[in-house]
Amino acid sequence: MSEKQIKDLLHGVTLEQILTALVADYGWEKLAKYIKIKCFANEPTVKSSLKLLRRTPWARTKVENLYISMKKREMKVRSQKSVDR
Repeated sequence: MSEKQIKDLLHGVTLEQILTALVADYGWEKLAKYIKIKCFANEPTVKSSLKLLRRTPWARTKVENLYISMKKREMKVRSQKSVDR
């Protein structure tokens, strides 16, 4: 997948939408294991996590990268299902 296609996965998606999708897919506990941030492990909320992610570029990058990985996985599963039909 090219750099442009990867960036397109984030185009038009807010940080809140990214975080909400990750929490829905992984849950707070798994998210805290994948990305070592205290606000994911100790009494996590979307609001507190967004506040930290907006002020911490390295953490935001990790969250965005995990989101991209999740989307790639979803696209792969979808393409495999369409081939199976």
